[in-house]
This record gives sequence, structure tokens and C-alpha cells, in this order.
Amino acid sequence: MPTRRQFLIGSAAVAGGFAVGCRPDLTGWWPGAEGTEPPGTELTRYVVIDGEGVTIITPRAEMGQGIHTTLAALVAEELDVPFDEIRVEHGPASERYSNELLYGPQANRTGQRPTQATAGQTSIRDAFVKMRKSGAAARTMLLQAAAARLGVDPGTLTTGDGAVVDAEGNVIPYSDLAAAAAEIEPPPDPPLKPRSQWKILGTSLPRVDMRSKCVGSAEFGIDVTPPGLLYATVKRNPRLGGRMLDFDAAKASGMPGVEGIVPMDDGVIVVATNTWHAFRAAEAIEFDWGPAPYPDTDADHRANVERAFDDRPYYRGRNRGDVDSALRDARVIEGSYRVPYLAHAAMEPMNATALLGEGRLDIWAGNQFPTLAVLVGARLTGLAREVVRVHTTYMGGGFGRRFEMDDVEAAVRAAQAFPGRPVRVTYSREEDFGHDTYRPMAAARFRAAVADGRPTALDLHVSAPSLFVSGAARQHRLTGEPHSGFPKADVSITMGAKDQPYRIDNYRVTAYRPTDLLPVGWWRSVGESQNCFFHESIMDELAHAAGADPLAMRLSLLAHRPSRKVLERVAEMSGWGSDLPAGHARGLAYSFSSGAATAQVIEIVHSEAGIELTKAWAAVDVGIALDPRNIEAQVQGGVNFGLSAAIFGEITVADGAVEQTNFHAYPLLRMYQAPEIEVHIHQSGRPIKGVGEASTPTAAPALGNAIFAATGKRIRELPFGRSFRFL
Repeated sequence: MPTRRQFLIGSAAVAGGFAVGCRPDLTGWWPGAEGTEPPGTELTRYVVIDGEGVTIITPRAEMGQGIHTTLAALVAEELDVPFDEIRVEHGPASERYSNELLYGPQANRTGQRPTQATAGQTSIRDAFVKMRKSGAAARTMLLQAAAARLGVDPGTLTTGDGAVVDAEGNVIPYSDLAAAAAEIEPPPDPPLKPRSQWKILGTSLPRVDMRSKCVGSAEFGIDVTPPGLLYATVKRNPRLGGRMLDFDAAKASGMPGVEGIVPMDDGVIVVATNTWHAFRAAEAIEFDWGPAPYPDTDADHRANVERAFDDRPYYRGRNRGDVDSALRDARVIEGSYRVPYLAHAAMEPMNATALLGEGRLDIWAGNQFPTLAVLVGARLTGLAREVVRVHTTYMGGGFGRRFEMDDVEAAVRAAQAFPGRPVRVTYSREEDFGHDTYRPMAAARFRAAVADGRPTALDLHVSAPSLFVSGAARQHRLTGEPHSGFPKADVSITMGAKDQPYRIDNYRVTAYRPTDLLPVGWWRSVGESQNCFFHESIMDELAHAAGADPLAMRLSLLAHRPSRKVLERVAEMSGWGSDLPAGHARGLAYSFSSGAATAQVIEIVHSEAGIELTKAWAAVDVGIALDPRNIEAQVQGGVNFGLSAAIFGEITVADGAVEQTNFHAYPLLRMYQAPEIEVHIHQSGRPIKGVGEASTPTAAPALGNAIFAATGKRIRELPFGRSFRFL
């Protein structure tokens, strides 16, 4: 994996433009439908300049979080090009665009292939230096090209508005200098602008995808319609992981529009002339489904999770002091918490399009993991990876679900059955809900002691299935490659619990790993989503047991300055400690989430009719705010996502199948139910933080703590909608 200094090492010349980034090898990289190189451009990694202007390559998935805008701004700032004049393209599936924060260090140690992926609040953190360096290198090369043309020292020239400017004020557009600049060796470590000189970064920018999404021209995966398109859907064993023993498609085969039925190990793909015909035919097929590789009922799944506490611990995530001795002579406070499985429930159902022909495979899909899609396509077809092209579209929500490749697999298998014809596979909503990779069912047990207004000991035990083991099994099935970069101990089981910077003298967090459960996967904020609920609800319990104010107790335990700042700010914003009208109550929660200190207060009104969410306040440390308006939107979205799951979210199992089939059985927070959300953006400086997931984990405990403050009832099991009606 290249170091920062190695990132800018090459350029190349093709057809009168130039590009700069990392590594000069451009062979077959461009994901166009015709040929392998972008016509009229030269490019390597992030910056493309041709006669039409500047294109910036943004190699992370855009699923509504605004990442294309901020990534492009990193380059445009250093390149000195007006933001409203750039073009933005999603980068192709390539190891050049690997996310080093997710997979880079492991790849060096284990030999794992570098991976291009969008997850874990890493996009900006991964790109903050290297994409700015790319823009700065391009600017330096353009200055040198202009200096050579004019016969002057580069130091006498400046840049601005996409052009080089000489001492007399004459301008040379970048496009006129591109070919010459491409012949210049890029600087290995160009200097970056100081923050005081930023003109684009630090401002609220118009989203580069805003207009196309408003007018309906933006292309999502479900919009892809290449010529000759066939339409398909899948029908898989509702007992996830179970096989299809037999099927009778006689009735379906004769239905209008049906072109073919493609069998798989666990179901079929129905191919037709439109999606409705495919859906109708899929319902007409009779199946003999095999059993599930897990218990039949939700109660049995819960028993597996609880039973794991009796097994040998999986690992200790934290072990400070002498917890057993501290608890032996103290008044012990103890309890248990539970959370259910959760679906991702993205608005756009899973879908992918594939075309196999003329020795190549094209895949169109909204996905968070394009290099994995390449591996899947290559394994299924037997083609070399170099001729598998993945076109990553916009997506209507991801939240971790589009890390998975089941839709890509189905599309490729359908394309194999119809070579030369593109086939788009679209899941029905029922198939989407019933074949997710779910947020784990999990449980926590704790024993604690308090003295002098604060905890003196906390012994927390967490039981949850392993995301890494579950995900690795799916990846191995589809690619044949083991995921050697996964840690030996799944950190997701205790993340959000083991890494909180509370100074408790005796502090132990232990993980347990139950097996034989539903397939689980990455869900927004991953393990923090349940563990913050456990941990911050427990902290609230301990504050009340100690007779302490929940805010004051937390501040007494935190030496981490950004954490104290966000807590103090959210308290100020919400008027924490002030008198409230009758029936009103507030709850507080804090988390160190994916490196970002986050605090949240939620105010509710409790009446005989139920509970109403009135206001939420969130403060998040982002390190450096690159786009304040977009950060605010991400924090607000994370709060609502967390509240929706906390109030309504629940996936249950009966007869081995998921019971929830659509939004009528898996409701989401409605607009009228969502609270007004006020956001404070705290900037502690470097390192920069991510914000896409930070505000989700604190939503559930803040609401639970508000419910306790209003009712005196401590709800230790989600969803809260089981215990209270929400207005």
C-alpha cells in the first residue's frame, strides 16, 4: 500500500488531456460501455482534464450522504478550479481506489487484496490528504507547463478559476495546458493550502447530485435500461441458507411475458419482458424448500443469544482494575438488556443489471463494494477480472446492505442464461425484507457499583453473533477467496462499549459469540448501534443509583476534551437542568462513535395518549467541518434513523422464515413523528472525523433515558413501541 509520499507518482498522455493521481497504469480502467479508455481525456486517479474542462473522480458510493460533493471539493480546492464548473464521475472498480482505512493496513500484513469500499465513516478520513494532494500535484504540473510555454519562472505565475495567470494578468485555461502538463513528472509530495486560504472547503456547497435528483435524470441502479433489456426477479428459500429441494414452474412458464426460469441452489430467477410479469410468475411457482440452518422461532434465536453467556468468553474487550474485588464488598446494581434483529429497509430495493457477451461482463449496480462485485462476476463466469466492468450507480439508501452481493450474483447468473442480452434483477419488497443480512440480535448483562456520585465498577457482558464470520462465509461462497483481513476476534461485538473514554477504575467488557442464527451484516453504525444503547442506558441507571445528575456524572468521568465539549454544548442547547412543563422529560446519551465524540438530548411529552417526540439536540465533533450544511443533514438523518429503529424496528422468525414482509409490518418513523433536530458542529481540529453514522447510536439510549425520566420505567428491551404508544 503506498505511503502518502508515494501516492502521486505518475501521469500519462492520451488524446490531448491529462490526469494525475496515483500509478500511471491506465489499462482498461474506464467503465464505459464502449472500449476501455475515456475518449478525449487523459487520467490516472482523481483529476481528469480535457477540452471540456475538469472532471474529478470520486471513488466512493453516493447513497444520499453527499460524499461525491465533498470528495470533489477536496480536489477542486487545491486545483483552484471553480466548484460550479467541475464534472464529477464515480471511479471505476479498481484497487487504485482502495479504502486504506478499512483494508489498507491489513492488506500489507496478510496479503489481502486492497479493497474499494464505502463504509464505517471512512470516506473523508481516507481521502482528506490523498485527494487534496492529487489536486495540488495537478496544479503544480499546470504551473510548470505554463512557465515552460512563457519562458518564465513558475514562481511568477498564479492560478485561479481553472486557469494559470501570468504577472500581467493574462490567463491560460487549464485545458490548453493539459497535454504539456502530462509530460511533467508529478511532484511526490506537493504542499497543501493552509486552512486559512480555503475558499471551497469549509463552506456549504450545492450538492453535485441535487439537480439531477430533483428533475429525475439521476440514474439509480433500478433505472438502468440498456438496449434489449430483460427484466427479472428472484424467489429464494425463505429459510435463509436453506436449499431448494424441488420446484414446479409449469404454470409460471406459460404466463405472459415469461422468457425463462433459471434455477439456483436456493431458488430461481424468473426472467420476463417486464418486472411485473416476472413478479407474477415467481408467485406462481411451487417450491419444496429445505430446512433452515438455524432454529425455527424467534424465541429459539433469543435462547441461543442468552445461552452464549454460559459459554467460555469469546474475548475481553476491556479489563481495567479488579472488577471482581470491587463488586464483592459493594451494593451491586445489575440488569440485562436486549435488542432484536433489524433490517436495513432501504427505499430502493436490491437490484442489479448484468450483460455477458463478446468476452466481457458488465455489471450495473448501486453498491458499496465494487471490487468485490468484480470478484463475484469473475468467479461466476470464469472471466478474468480485467474484463469485468462494474458501473456503480446512485443508490436509494445503503446503510451497509449494499455491501452484499446477492443481487449481483442473481444478475450475473441471469445474464449467463441469456448471453448478449442485459438482464436487470429487481427484488420484490417481500424478497428484500426476507433475505437481508440483519443487524444482529444481541443481549447485554451488567453488574455495577457506585459511590460518591459515580461508578466504581462496571462489569458488562455482551452476546452477539459475529458480523465478520457471517460476512466471510458469504464472501467465500461467491468468490472462493477467504477474507484474510478479518480480525481473529470480531471487534464489532463490543465496539461502542469497550472503547468509551469513561474513567471508571474497575471496568470490564466481555464478548460472547452465539452461533446458528440468521445471517448478519453491516448496519448503520455497526456494533455501536446496539452497544451504545446498552452502555448509555446503564450509565443512566448508575447515575440515578448514585443520586447524581446524568450529565454531571458523565462529565466527572470524562477527561477527553472533545467529549466534554459536545456534552457541555448539548446541555446548553437543550437547557439541561431547567424546569419543564408537566409531562415533559429529557434524556441524555453520549458516545465515542467511530472516533467522533457525540452527545444527544431528546425531549418527549408523555400523556395518557402516548409519547410524542418534541425536540432533539445533537452535538458532534467532526475535527474539521468541510461542508457544514451537509454535516447537519447527516447528523439529522442519523438521529431519525436511530429513533426509527428504537421505536419500531424488529425482525422476528417463525417456521425458519422472517415474518416481516413489507413496511406495514416493519414501520419507519413518519415525518409527523420526527422531532425538530438542532445540531451543533464541534471542530476540535485534526484528525478529521466521519459523520455518516455518529449520531445513530445515541438516539435509542437518549430516548430510553427520557422515557425513564417521564415515567419511572426503565425499558431494557427494544423496540420501545412494544411498551408505549408513540404519537
